[in-house]
Amino acid sequence: MSDARARARSELAGRVVLITGAAGGIGTALAHRFADAGARVALGDLDPARLAATADSTVGDGGTAIAIPFDVTDTDACRAAVAHVAAEWGGIDVLVNNAGITHLSLFRDTDPSVIRRVVDVNLFGAVNVTSAALPYLLASRGRIVTVSSVAGVAPLASRTGYSAAKHALHGLFDSLRAELRGSGVSVTIICPQFVNTAIGDRALGGDGGPPTMPRTTTGRAVEPDDVATAIVDATVRRRRILLYPRDAKVSYLVARAAPALYERMMAKRILG
Repeated sequence: MSDARARARSELAGRVVLITGAAGGIGTALAHRFADAGARVALGDLDPARLAATADSTVGDGGTAIAIPFDVTDTDACRAAVAHVAAEWGGIDVLVNNAGITHLSLFRDTDPSVIRRVVDVNLFGAVNVTSAALPYLLASRGRIVTVSSVAGVAPLASRTGYSAAKHALHGLFDSLRAELRGSGVSVTIICPQFVNTAIGDRALGGDGGPPTMPRTTTGRAVEPDDVATAIVDATVRRRRILLYPRDAKVSYLVARAAPALYERMMAKRILG
């Protein structure tokens, strides 16, 4: 057993982990990685069938999991889901805000309602679940993990609403971290580069229908399992921020040190 895996099992065995957006991609990979570390995983998503499949596969691999379908944009549903987890397993030790959607459209071609929907899921979904879970996390001196993106620390053409929501997550959770100082609750923000998931397949177009432009990337796409492994390690270590992989760190640094250069490189890659 690797040192990282042993450390994860030592920290997470028996802990209760609530993961949103768990029906596919990074969320499904996280369910397996946390369960592999001995955690009990509560899985939330809007898609009951795919969520049940994730829970079944997690249990089939020897993990402990429950599926709780709910909409992160529904405040009452979030409170009910969190209460369900706490009643089932006695509390919550780790919250992973992973639910998110994107759009693929230039701002000039995007109806404001599309940006509002993207922000509602990515930002207010995290607000709703964190607000409901915070009393339990304070009681357990737990961990809050929020999946942002490189788009949260650098511009991303053709996904202005997505980038806006991810930038907002940093303002929210960096500020929450300051409020929670001394409470024992840690806040970790995850900034992966482009991940090989189906988020692009379910993206919104500028009119709210299917997108008319392809999902393009500014670096190599990484696999969900690799991202999930890095997230579990960052959770265990209570890191403030995780930029993963190396391309994400480069994007972060270039966007700050040479913003005009980054804009040109990104626009050329994304927009052609």
